[in-house]
Amino acid sequence: MKKNVPEPPDPADREIDFSGGERGKYVERLRESGITVRIEPDVARVFPDATAVNEALRKVIRESNEHASDKPR
Repeated sequence: MKKNVPEPPDPADREIDFSGGERGKYVERLRESGITVRIEPDVARVFPDATAVNEALRKVIRESNEHASDKPR
């Protein structure tokens, strides 16, 4: 028969005090910045900032458009 041993507390269940927080503090900055996406850590190591990511994506778009124009319609 098993003993009635309580489970350890789940860290996600702890209470967080948001009473000192400021609602909407960064919302305007987020609106102005455009779309926000999550980059996985392995990708972030290769692309250190938004400029690098945008340059890489623009290159992919250009190459994609070039290959699309090579195909007969």
